[in-house]
Amino acid sequence: MSSSVEVVNCPVCYRKYPVTEIESHANKCIFLNSGENDGASTKRREDHDHKETNQAEKRQKREGYIEQNHVGQSHDEIEVPSSSSFRQTFTSPVPLAEQMRPTDLTNYFGQEHVLGLHKVLRTLLEKRDIPSMILWGPPGCGKTTLAHIIANQCKKDNQEARFVTMSATMSGVNDVKDAVKIAKNELRSFKRRTILFMDEIHRFNKLQQDIFLPHVESGTITLIGATTENPSFSLNSALLSRCRVIVLEKLNTQHIIAILERTLIVIDGKIVKAGENINFTKPGDRIPRVLIDEATVIWLAEMCDGDARVALNSLQLALQARDQDSGVILISLDDIKDGVKRSHLLYDRKGDEHYNIISAMHKSIRASDDNAALYWMTRMLQGGEDPLYIARRLVRAASEDIGLADPMALTVAVSAMQGCQLLGMPECDVLLAQCAVYLARAPKSREMDHALALAKECIAEHKGPLPSVPLHLRNAPTRLMKDLGYGKGYNMAHKDISHLTYMPKGLENVDFFGPSESL
Repeated sequence: MSSSVEVVNCPVCYRKYPVTEIESHANKCIFLNSGENDGASTKRREDHDHKETNQAEKRQKREGYIEQNHVGQSHDEIEVPSSSSFRQTFTSPVPLAEQMRPTDLTNYFGQEHVLGLHKVLRTLLEKRDIPSMILWGPPGCGKTTLAHIIANQCKKDNQEARFVTMSATMSGVNDVKDAVKIAKNELRSFKRRTILFMDEIHRFNKLQQDIFLPHVESGTITLIGATTENPSFSLNSALLSRCRVIVLEKLNTQHIIAILERTLIVIDGKIVKAGENINFTKPGDRIPRVLIDEATVIWLAEMCDGDARVALNSLQLALQARDQDSGVILISLDDIKDGVKRSHLLYDRKGDEHYNIISAMHKSIRASDDNAALYWMTRMLQGGEDPLYIARRLVRAASEDIGLADPMALTVAVSAMQGCQLLGMPECDVLLAQCAVYLARAPKSREMDHALALAKECIAEHKGPLPSVPLHLRNAPTRLMKDLGYGKGYNMAHKDISHLTYMPKGLENVDFFGPSESL
């Protein structure tokens, strides 16, 4: 079997070259486009090398900017970026996502619904009138970044307010007590208020969260909490009543692209658009350290699921895997694909998204949308959901939303659940897919679910003691019971023939399936 060699397009001349040769070719191609390519220019370069071999020229040769038999422009004409600051960016133990955190709202992307011009929260932040609030949103949407921007504002305002950062994953109640004690002294002695940022605040249980209540109430601290879980379930209701909940949304593709573009500018990179010719012929042109094509940036923005941290760290991983001394670094789509996987899909098996997606699947089945039912079911499986949990919900849907309109639906759902128990993942995925699509396409009837609800309501709202079972419906295994009339007059005929009543006394005419109760 012959093995095919993978080829890619050069971002400069758009010719095809093997992956193993593309980086060397691109460095050469850049300099072919950045200066003259004739015998005279070659001779001038050779004369210059004999007369003056300064350190900058040596570094250019070492980094691959000047190739043999070709000449680029001199060091005075083209600005070559320093490799030391570039290398420091990627050898730093601080992740790129942390290094790129903006310090003001100018470079904060997304969340226009709460931070757009003339929005309440933005107005309050600009006036430095920061309220106690809970920032709720998915990972990588900008909760911690927004807190850092507020902290930076506090530093610029001549320390009119102190900003204290804590994390519920590393701090306990005693740490909060110490912070509150200092906050009281600051407020009493210097009239300086304290803003306490508690990251992952949902990690505190509801009893521990009580520590914030009196101090937020009295104004000793302004609390900013960040959480990825629904505050309605994870936070103390008393705390929620004292804080404003700010809902942050996933970043869209354009927001992620803007963040990546800003990052590439900082690290001296350039995005090459389709059809763009690269040459550095003008005086003062700066040769970028990183070249990445626009399609790769767009793919990364689309695949990171609205998480800016995933996008930036994937870019950093691709850059760290390349030789930092090799000259211009080319980042291809394959380089990015090696570093980003869809394992970061937003799906918490015990969190709010867990219930949101299972609800979406059930309602899609109810609405007979087979595509949506299959999509939401697949998304749960891809996110790591237990297939038996999905199967149980399908069994419920088969009876609740289809019922007697297609009695086979319940059989199909139960069989799918048993098949999941036998096969497990990943083989059972097609069983769940088949069941979800079958239920979505089946005729619908909520008659049973509605009748059951009416029966429950009848029992729950009955005034006085619940009625006794009629005597003729009772068993009479003993002589005494027979003497008391148990089972007297009972027969097995249809109710219309026997004229017996089977509902308790006072409820003989109740009809849970009557026309007035129909769907």
